[in-house]
Amino acid sequence: MSAKKIMIIDDEDGLCRMMAAVLMDEGHAVRTFNNPLEAIELFRPNIWDLVISDIKMPGINGLEVLQKIKEIEADIPVIVITAFATVEMSIQALRKGAYDMLTKPFEPDELLFRVRNALSHNQLKTENQKLRQELNGKFNFDNIIGASTGLQHLLDKVEKVSVRDTSVLISGESGTGKELIAQAIHYNSPRKERAFIAINCGAIPDSVMESELFGHKKGAFTGADADKEGLLKAADGGTLFLDEIGNLPLNIQKTLLRVLQEQEFRRIGDTTATKVDVRLISATNSDLEKEIEKGTFREDLFYRLNVINLHLPPLRQRRPDIPLLAAHFIVEQNKKFKTNITGLSPEAQQAAIEYSWPGNIRQLKNVIEACITIETETQISITTLAQFIETDGTLADSDDYNKALAHFEIDYLRQLLSSVDGNIEEAAKKASMNMATIYRKLKKYGLRKQDVL
Repeated sequence: MSAKKIMIIDDEDGLCRMMAAVLMDEGHAVRTFNNPLEAIELFRPNIWDLVISDIKMPGINGLEVLQKIKEIEADIPVIVITAFATVEMSIQALRKGAYDMLTKPFEPDELLFRVRNALSHNQLKTENQKLRQELNGKFNFDNIIGASTGLQHLLDKVEKVSVRDTSVLISGESGTGKELIAQAIHYNSPRKERAFIAINCGAIPDSVMESELFGHKKGAFTGADADKEGLLKAADGGTLFLDEIGNLPLNIQKTLLRVLQEQEFRRIGDTTATKVDVRLISATNSDLEKEIEKGTFREDLFYRLNVINLHLPPLRQRRPDIPLLAAHFIVEQNKKFKTNITGLSPEAQQAAIEYSWPGNIRQLKNVIEACITIETETQISITTLAQFIETDGTLADSDDYNKALAHFEIDYLRQLLSSVDGNIEEAAKKASMNMATIYRKLKKYGLRKQDVL
């Protein structure tokens, strides 16, 4: 999401600073106001993308602020904050046009989640169209790197599956490239001109998963101030990819089963069914049959999802592919950071081939990036590689290793965040990490945003 202009109104200066810091780390332009009257006076239409306002403030309360802002610009989303949420207050806020309500105290992740929802309101179709244009031709089979017999057999199967409109379950360890295979299936299928919607079932809170997936009717619950099209409907005509399907709550599993059986579902608060034409691809790094035995996954849904099973082998079973993947990642990182590493030294390449790679392709990519960050020669040496993976007799002792790792992480964070102008979300994508991990590492090393830019 591009940078947006956000106005924050709250008489608590500390809370204003916290929210501003979190949102600016997302790349947004933020201005805070402790005086609500000053904020209203300076508010102009078509300038701001979002307003966040406290309810209880001196001089004028947040509901009055909301009303006056809506009189100036009716369509701007406003999130109201309160420490004492009541049903009556929620109804008043929604009637006056609030998009959402945030209850104190709240975590930065919750703030980010609500802000993203508000900013992406009515933009999902446009963003999906843009994504399809950017991805056009990117996910053909030639772009999946590897020459091992196991991978080639898998790709042969993927090519056949792509043209057959049936459910696919992709299994494999974390980091093996399951989403890449799902994208390859979609972009080589008759549905390639329509949306590919990916959902990580382990990353969305259970409390909002149903609304995100199926949508809701206006007034279905507190905060539902407008009809919402869920991601399932957004994928109509295209492909819905459910990653980490084993984390899907049981109540949603039941609804998803109906979608697969009847090609229809009901939004929250709706009395009529919504028809949908979606191909479902799911992925898991867990043993779903064991989850069935434990009662955490529905057996009938499993058989509906597992019409075609594609198992991605771990990297340790694809050792001939390791030099090819490493070379590919070196080229990528050279372009990204304007470096000129020519490859792995013979000793480093042999060590990489012999290593077990528990984090699979994702780990290999991160290690290559880490090595390039600190390498001073034209090739990645065995000494550099040994700082990040265990090699035969070359791993430094624990203290030296931990010091080297800490030194690398600090330098890496600085360079990474500098390359994306401090945008935490973009940094997380580049590093194949989640945003929370980056925030934790910044806190761990006492780094501030101004320290890394």
